Amino acid sequence: MKVTVWNENRHEKTNEKVSEIYPEGIHGQLASFLEEAGYDTRTATLDEPEHGLTDEVLNESDVLVWWGHMAHEEVTEEVAEKVKQRVLDGMGLVVLHSAHFSKVFKKLMGTGCDLKWREADEKERLWVADPTHPITEGIGEYIELEKEEMYGEHFDIPAPDELVFISWFEGGEVFRSGATFKRGRGKIFYFRPGHETYPTYHNKEIQKVIINGVKWAANTNTPEPVRGNHQPLEEITKK
Repeated sequence: MKVTVWNENRHEKTNEKVSEIYPEGIHGQLASFLEEAGYDTRTATLDEPEHGLTDEVLNESDVLVWWGHMAHEEVTEEVAEKVKQRVLDGMGLVVLHSAHFSKVFKKLMGTGCDLKWREADEKERLWVADPTHPITEGIGEYIELEKEEMYGEHFDIPAPDELVFISWFEGGEVFRSGATFKRGRGKIFYFRPGHETYPTYHNKEIQKVIINGVKWAANTNTPEPVRGNHQPLEEITKK
């Protein structure tokens, strides 16, 4: 399986705390544990030509993992539309944390994707809402994070096809933190944790969920549907 990890790579260049937590960038950290899991992994970042997402890269990617926050509007419409089309054509998409506001995710959801948020170093408990789902394989009843950014309802997304995780925060809010969607031939997994100033992507349970999510989103065997004007399979009796 070929996986591309995309990241703005902006916080790492401007925030010393982020660069200390992720010296190889958030994309580098994500790619490292995906590679250890056996995936053929490459990275792409915002400031590369075509944001690193050339036709060749997208066509070769079984799954695209997307992290963004401060520069959503710098992603060109052309690239966002190309990614959307690749998802519709069957590429898997794993959308992490603040990428809920990315052009790609909003285009695929068809909604504003807004929510409540707060940075207060509060505890998050991610409850497994569907213990039978392959994305939760190897995870217990919940994952507890000592400190994370709060995301709260109402989350302006369509009703998910499957709700996998629900978060509770120390301040009292709850959030649909793990949700799946199908768009065209592609599968999408949104997973909430991962604010840049916390070492969330070093957490082994969070890594396991993302590894499982990439495996689930891969869709290499679905046949391409036949559409358009079609000849009858049986002889039509003329009346």
